[in-house]
Amino acid sequence: MEKLPKDILLVEDDAANRKLICVVLGDRKRYRIQQADSVEQALELLKNGTPDLLLLDIRLGNGSGLDLIRAIRANQAFDDVPALAITAQAMKNDESRFLAAGFDGYLSKPVDTRRLPEIVARFIREGRKAAYA
Repeated sequence: MEKLPKDILLVEDDAANRKLICVVLGDRKRYRIQQADSVEQALELLKNGTPDLLLLDIRLGNGSGLDLIRAIRANQAFDDVPALAITAQAMKNDESRFLAAGFDGYLSKPVDTRRLPEIVARFIREGRKAAYA
């Protein structure tokens, strides 16, 4: 039996960006979004369970989304959880760094709010094997 709603962990230090993403994905019957604004807060929330998707900002005020995904991937409990980087750094060489660190794709800022629901649904449905486009 499929678990509904799906759990998303959103780690973003900018309150306006968090609010925008939550509004765009706001269907509470479909998604339950836990929010963190720091690496420490994210790691604390992950102690409570395994989300269905990680949305992690790369540049956090107190750390890096790259360091956070490396810490998450070091724990086998999160091996199958798809992770998308959210970044203003969208150069081609940055993409390879994100993938090497453990992300499965990335979303450029400003986030394309028209495509976000479809991308999130696909990664939750297909997991880490989802083709990023």
